[in-house]
Amino acid sequence: MYLKSMKLLGFKSFADRTRLELEPGVTVIVGPNGSGKSNTVDALAWVMGTQATKQLRTSKMEDVIFSGTTNRPAQHRAEVTVSFENSDGRLPLDLSEVTITRRLLRDGTSEYEINGTSCRLMDIQELLADGNVGRNQHIIVNQGQV
Repeated sequence: MYLKSMKLLGFKSFADRTRLELEPGVTVIVGPNGSGKSNTVDALAWVMGTQATKQLRTSKMEDVIFSGTTNRPAQHRAEVTVSFENSDGRLPLDLSEVTITRRLLRDGTSEYEINGTSCRLMDIQELLADGNVGRNQHIIVNQGQV
């Protein structure tokens, strides 16, 4: 199993729809200051179910929604979708690819999906925990934790 792709829209500095394609193996995110490296990692933690605003480097959850700039209007929602290649069956679904989506609307409404089907946040957290890639697993190593 590996993270195959991540799509972002309106998440923090990602005002426009952005798609990242990943390959098996080690992934390193590099770039100049302010290019979105930390926000990319925050998006991964967020879609995988974190509720800790401190981990997302925000004071409140709605801060993950792109707030606009002098040239760009604020977004009405933040949305992140990840696709996992699952041909090894590590995630306990009989599917070779599993997608997870998390959406937060400006009014505070949250929406969650597994393969396009609405679900609860707990369903996502349990699915990932069952595949040993969620809850209490150290899959994201932030700067300063090494």
